[in-house]
Amino acid sequence: MESKNREWMQYKKNDPKYKTGVKQFIEFAFSQKNVQDVVPCPCVKCNNELRKNREEVELDLLKFGIVRSYTRWLRHGERTGSLTTHNDITPQSTQDPEFTSMFDMLHDAFKMPRQEDAVGEEDNVSGYEDPPESVDKFYKLMSDLELELYPGCKKFSKLSFLLKLFHIKCLGAISDKSLGMLLELFKEALPPGNTLPDSYYDAQKIIKNLSLESQKIDACPNNCMLFWKEYADAEECVKCNACRWKKREHTSIPPTSKSKPRKIPYKTMRYFPLIPRLQRIYMSSKTALNMRWHQDERVDDGVMRHPADSKAWKSFDERYPSFASESRNVRLGLASDGFSPFRNGHITHSTWPVVLIPYNLPPWLCMKQHSLMLSTLIPGPHGPKEMIDVYLQPLIEELKLLWEVGVETYDGSRKEKFKMFAAVLWTISDFPGYGDLSGWRTSGAVACPSCNSETCSYWLKNGGKHCYMGHRRFLPDDHAWRYDMSSFDEKIELRPAPVVLSGDEILNQLANVEEVTSTSFKSNTNKRKIKQLWRKKSIFFELPYWSSLLLRHNLDVMHIEKNVCENILGTLLNIEGKSKDNLNARLDLEEMNIRKSLHLKRCIDGTMKIPPAPYTLSSKQKKDFIKFLTSVKFPDGYASNISQNALLKKRKSRG
Repeated sequence: MESKNREWMQYKKNDPKYKTGVKQFIEFAFSQKNVQDVVPCPCVKCNNELRKNREEVELDLLKFGIVRSYTRWLRHGERTGSLTTHNDITPQSTQDPEFTSMFDMLHDAFKMPRQEDAVGEEDNVSGYEDPPESVDKFYKLMSDLELELYPGCKKFSKLSFLLKLFHIKCLGAISDKSLGMLLELFKEALPPGNTLPDSYYDAQKIIKNLSLESQKIDACPNNCMLFWKEYADAEECVKCNACRWKKREHTSIPPTSKSKPRKIPYKTMRYFPLIPRLQRIYMSSKTALNMRWHQDERVDDGVMRHPADSKAWKSFDERYPSFASESRNVRLGLASDGFSPFRNGHITHSTWPVVLIPYNLPPWLCMKQHSLMLSTLIPGPHGPKEMIDVYLQPLIEELKLLWEVGVETYDGSRKEKFKMFAAVLWTISDFPGYGDLSGWRTSGAVACPSCNSETCSYWLKNGGKHCYMGHRRFLPDDHAWRYDMSSFDEKIELRPAPVVLSGDEILNQLANVEEVTSTSFKSNTNKRKIKQLWRKKSIFFELPYWSSLLLRHNLDVMHIEKNVCENILGTLLNIEGKSKDNLNARLDLEEMNIRKSLHLKRCIDGTMKIPPAPYTLSSKQKKDFIKFLTSVKFPDGYASNISQNALLKKRKSRG
């Protein structure tokens, strides 16, 4: 037949041209080599899922119609490279921009060629050499995309309506049960003959064809290990001997029943494999193009606009030129912090997500919510602390593969395959999270990771905590503050700034420190007598390049800004429990014999009076200060509404 003309597929079933086209298709399909008596039936009902003989296929096509999007007859012996004609057309409904967007999304997600991709591309079909393994899913989804939600509906198809509905479910945190009830309501409200699924389960089966794989991995109740790989079938932890399963106190299954009760694990982490997610980014021609922005479009004029302008990025490029030579190799940031998934603030629960940020994207995209990739979901109710490395094992394994071997990836913007590599450049967290990810002991006398063993601290006997001194060491040698004794600790500071240790020097410190994934590892969190700089050797050092990074861990300034701001506000407004200027602080000043003007004044009657400090405000000054703060207006997205700050509200309520 003339396989280059597929216009008949868009006609109605009773049109003579359609009937003629069906006969031509039958002749084409059954004339191919290696075809015996049956072929996949491309009617709307079978959608290439059932194999039928010649008469059955012809009858179905005349009765139900052909899948109009099936203009590439890959399932019936047609070769992709031969499809180089301008007569191939897409469905008429692609004139709708929303339909076109979903049409393109499906083709990108399943690496299926469009008609325009094949035009004049006989010599460049490297991305389409073989039909994808998921071709059946693709054609099923395309069929749902063309299937009207109800007879005569032009606004929604079956697939487009479900996608919008599930999008609302995610944004509105709608439960599965509630969505199922909504589907039942819509099913009743829509006209007869509508194609909406009957239940949430049926709808999920359709949407699942678009989703990426996720894994559930059981974990030890004490965060000692994961039940995976060689321990996938283990019944108890090999370290602490804790049982993997919850105990069943009551069961409705009678003792004589042959069916065994389903075992419920204590903890189950969710892992979302990284490689298929990175590959999907490159499947779309639009996102694939944006992944090269950092090299193709970034302006290098010395202004810091993007991580690619940083010393850490440039240092990595200089050390690994082969990695830097391919702009499509992915550079990632890793962030983690605990949060409560429950809206009830009275419930104490901490779930830890691990999120990856693709820094190849331009700055206005890489930090958007839709660009962030959830990698790991660590269950609560308590945070993993330094044992977070146990849950990072699957990710680290993939990252090692992406660095040492790479994976073949299809670039939708260039219509070619390439070997993709990836690397994590740094982590982002608050200060406690810094200790969990790096292994550094972020409390005690030597808590500063930058100063390392040269941390300058002083134990406040009355305050019951360490005070970290020596900040003037980072000033220029001739700075006036180095010689200002009265404003600081009554000493002249002549010491140089601490030297930042290299990765190799840190590895030397970690020579006798164990990884938490080691079977012999024991946490020393509660043993104050053991004075160690490091709590563990971070699992990130398993990455071959980790020790050579210029900046391995970043602090999230959001937490720092919030804490510093609240400390200043609490002290200026003298809010009980929040002010840093209290009785113990004044007693510690006396103990250190500094700031004598702030020492307590002993009265004749035995009482003690706290003299005002230079920053002490009167009641009127406090009111004026609060009035000013609450009147400040910031641009949208620049800052939150400071008038809603809890400290200011507390001060207002006290007058």
